[in-house]
Amino acid sequence: MSNSSAKLLVYVSGHLACVKILGRANFTASFDFRTLSDELANKGFTAFILDLSECLLMDSTFLGILAGFGLKMAEPVEGKAHRGKIEILNPNARISDSLENLGIAHLFKMVHCDDNPAMELAAAEVAEACPTKTEVTRTCLDAHLILMSIDPANQSRFKEVTQFLAEDLKRLGNGN
Repeated sequence: MSNSSAKLLVYVSGHLACVKILGRANFTASFDFRTLSDELANKGFTAFILDLSECLLMDSTFLGILAGFGLKMAEPVEGKAHRGKIEILNPNARISDSLENLGIAHLFKMVHCDDNPAMELAAAEVAEACPTKTEVTRTCLDAHLILMSIDPANQSRFKEVTQFLAEDLKRLGNGN
């Protein structure tokens, strides 16, 4: 992962997983985040805290992957109202505005506090993603389609982007 992408740190205890996102959460970091969040959810973690106190920004692809995870955790499972819950801790104003403007803030509980609990965070053990051009394009397209499906206002925001990405996938021979 390049230096311009986010670093993910993790703390786990019981059914709680805290993921601290440091730096720029861009489309490159979305691969690692999606892999990590899926692994944690599949291992039975049901409470997630995403510590954004040192996250500078999130691009639309990362926000789409985050929204997809929020939707996944909101799904009912085995007699429960939802699979799990996600709290977003200390997002900066830019990220909060993006979550609101894209209509995805309702998927998360926003928490602002000055005192972060001391946790032994470790670097996330996720195999470094080396996605192909096709995987990057598919992930970017999927992320933007998620955002468009959640809030109709996002249709006009991302219509041209999704058209371009879909055409790019066809050119790459993977436009299924």
